[in-house]
Amino acid sequence: MLALAALVLIPLAWGLVAGRLARWSVTAPIAMVAAGVALTAGSDPLYRLDLDTAAIEHFVEVVLAVVLFVDATEVEGGFFGKEPKITARLLLIALPLSLVLAVAFGALTFPHAHFWILAVIATVVMPTDLAPVVALVRDRRIPSRLRDLLNVESGFNDGFVAPLFLFAVAAAHATADESTPDVEALIEAVPAFLIAIGAGAAIGFGGGWLITRAYSAGWTEPPALRIAVLTLPLLSYLVAVGLKGNGFVAAFVAGLLFRRAARLLPHDAVRLVEDAGVLLGLLVWFLFGQLITQTLDDGTDWAIVVFAVLAVVVARTVPVVLSLARTNIERADRLFLGWVSPRGLASIAFGLLAYIELDPPDNELVGEVMVVTVLVSVLVHGASVVPLATWYGSRRGIPAPELREAHRTPPPEG
Repeated sequence: MLALAALVLIPLAWGLVAGRLARWSVTAPIAMVAAGVALTAGSDPLYRLDLDTAAIEHFVEVVLAVVLFVDATEVEGGFFGKEPKITARLLLIALPLSLVLAVAFGALTFPHAHFWILAVIATVVMPTDLAPVVALVRDRRIPSRLRDLLNVESGFNDGFVAPLFLFAVAAAHATADESTPDVEALIEAVPAFLIAIGAGAAIGFGGGWLITRAYSAGWTEPPALRIAVLTLPLLSYLVAVGLKGNGFVAAFVAGLLFRRAARLLPHDAVRLVEDAGVLLGLLVWFLFGQLITQTLDDGTDWAIVVFAVLAVVVARTVPVVLSLARTNIERADRLFLGWVSPRGLASIAFGLLAYIELDPPDNELVGEVMVVTVLVSVLVHGASVVPLATWYGSRRGIPAPELREAHRTPPPEG
């Protein structure tokens, strides 16, 4: 019990000094990673969870389902946000190019790895998560247009990568078994995606419609309404898995359809599911801390470090800059959008799932690559938060905000 109490105290302690720690880019995920490393290291650690279990696998999938649902509900404007053409370029041009580059870098640094293992690695390391740099995307010195684009693209990014990740893992399994050709693996994966889409659409739109009708008729109240919304990603995950579909693809689709069916609900209707996603996500960051102690206990290979640097610095930045060529976004802003691509919860979740699903030594390679890539991203992107905000502030003539104001969600800018 005392060990569990120590774990619960970590987010409490961070909550008390979050504003102070933000000056050094120390966010809640970083604090939980540090705690995960400290509490699981050594020969007699305070915690040591068996990561290669069905319970951990389902827990990670549920967390990812909640996060994907929230991501899908946060997009304002049309389907692709306020600037659908720019967002479409980022998702339909830059993202595929990033995955191709990641596979190419993997082929150079891991020449003995099979193509489908390289594809798994690419889908693990390329999704972005703004949580590690949340102070940057809330900083009013950054143009609101860029912050909106980052929020929308990040919300869709992991949802688009999820089915590719699932197919890459299935194809890697088929290749290892030497029993099912890659084409047959794809054909077998199609029903699971269709089931996920159908379940997510029905639960997301149907649930949103029912909750909206109940709210409009005065049958419910805000606390109960927020609980009802929280059940939707969980329900979509459980129904999809029960029907042999994929749970977190269903949750992402449910979020997209819920957003369209629930336009009349108050803005804070998703507040509880957002908070639940943040809290559950912190536990995944803690598991990541344990994975660091397990995979990097004896150091790591130089090739993995080289790949991680290329994946973080080059594999997204170059495709984003190229995809936004001949648009009205300035060159410096293109570089900013390409650079601000921290790896976080989605990469950790995909990496843990691949670590559980694949066989040694492939799962060990994927796990170690994920750990090093996320660590490089946390260091590189975390160090750039303050300089980028300062540069934009001086460029626009906006002074640094006060501590209390810097971490509030900024109002819309005209």
